[in-house]
Amino acid sequence: MTILGPREKRNTEMPLDARPRRGRLDGDAATAIAIDALAYIAGDSGRLGGFIAATGVAPEAMRAAAAEPGFLAAVLGHLAADESLLLAFAADHDLRPDRVAEALALLDGGRGFD
Repeated sequence: MTILGPREKRNTEMPLDARPRRGRLDGDAATAIAIDALAYIAGDSGRLGGFIAATGVAPEAMRAAAAEPGFLAAVLGHLAADESLLLAFAADHDLRPDRVAEALALLDGGRGFD
């Protein structure tokens, strides 16, 4: 079952190379990173299985869950909790890993993800 579609359909409204590399991210850029992260996770059955196991979100409920407050922060929290996954995502998206942490802080209101 495809949740978000093939990689080519990831968020393209704000390309990662157009986002600021220095300075603070804004909410739109943080959301775009989280959407890209969700597409990255959903694009591989192993990554998706790990996410489902960690969050308990059923695949058929993922689209609805994505609209819930905090879900995108949970996606980034899942990436941040697994260094190898974080580094692979960052490399695949030409993104510094610390930008994921910055996006997470923006999306979770600075509360930190447990």
